[in-house]
Amino acid sequence: MAAHNEQALYLRPYAEVRDLLLARARAARNPMDFAPLDEVQQIFEQLKTLDREAWAAAFCAAAEPHFVAAREAERSGKAEVAQREYRAAFGLFRAARYPAPNSAGKKAAYRRSQEAYFKLAAASGIKVERVAMPYVGKQAKGTTIIGYLHRPPRDGAVPIVVQWGGIDTFKEDRRPEPYLAAGFAVLAVDMPGVGDAPIPGSETGEELWDGIFDWIGTQETLDARRIVVVGASTGGYWATKLAHTHRDRIAAAVNHGGPAHFAFQADWIAHASRGEYPFELAETLACAFGRATAADWLDYAPRLSLLDQGILDRPSAPLLCVNGVSDSVFPIADMYLLLQHGGVKSARFFPGGHMGHGPDLFPSIVTWITQQLARG
Repeated sequence: MAAHNEQALYLRPYAEVRDLLLARARAARNPMDFAPLDEVQQIFEQLKTLDREAWAAAFCAAAEPHFVAAREAERSGKAEVAQREYRAAFGLFRAARYPAPNSAGKKAAYRRSQEAYFKLAAASGIKVERVAMPYVGKQAKGTTIIGYLHRPPRDGAVPIVVQWGGIDTFKEDRRPEPYLAAGFAVLAVDMPGVGDAPIPGSETGEELWDGIFDWIGTQETLDARRIVVVGASTGGYWATKLAHTHRDRIAAAVNHGGPAHFAFQADWIAHASRGEYPFELAETLACAFGRATAADWLDYAPRLSLLDQGILDRPSAPLLCVNGVSDSVFPIADMYLLLQHGGVKSARFFPGGHMGHGPDLFPSIVTWITQQLARG
């Protein structure tokens, strides 16, 4: 049955993947935000395959000269050149590990992207602190949770936004600027199963955040009474779950484009394989939840339904649901479902596809968070 289901999923040919990602590169969208367009075009002209090792090798080969040039510029005191070159290196290493570090070459590319991330931050004058937080749950005792902390220039204990992405955007890819500008500290982490997370996604993966919330409580400059969680894409699933399971530990939660129930059903999984996600959507979801293949995902995904788990009718922390109404990665029906269960929730839906990107997106989220914290 699983093999039959896997064959039923659309396998997007290379030419379609190339065209989708070139469109993203032209618009400076994930995963091509920082990758130089001319080099991306050249790579796709030569690559001709979705083989994971060949993919990683092609993008890494383009990234390495930028990293070398950036180091030479640093030594020569050419700060602007170093910044530009580290940005290109980060962008290309990031593309090299896309959509998931699920091969040896892609794993190596991810580590190189982290090096470039911190080099770029330093060259840009961005203050980011790498923090290690003890894991306190049952699944990975003795391990640590890695986060990147940004603090606003304010005295006293400040509210904090804990944010994470989904299956292909990790803590290095989260943008703290909208929240810092509003006076919030920002802690970027990885959701279970991606980046440096010590556990895979599972039906009990929300325990990851126990250690994060405990650590915040030990920091004098962070206000543990005013924690807001923001999960993007697949990460929105965890924000919704935390709003119900950890409502006593957070002031508010934002599900930005995440799944809840319908996205885990076989008919939607088949539909999404032909949607806006460039390639390997089911395989990348499987990877984040400790599986490997599309067949694995089809078999496992229904167990993640928050409706079937009985989560959605529990009391909840204030929850904002945000997405594009034409999302073809996760159905807008999941957002409507959240509004139909449990207590009253907030929602802001935008025209367009996954995540509802547009000029009003982050201002809407920041305004809502500010309002929720003012009530506390």
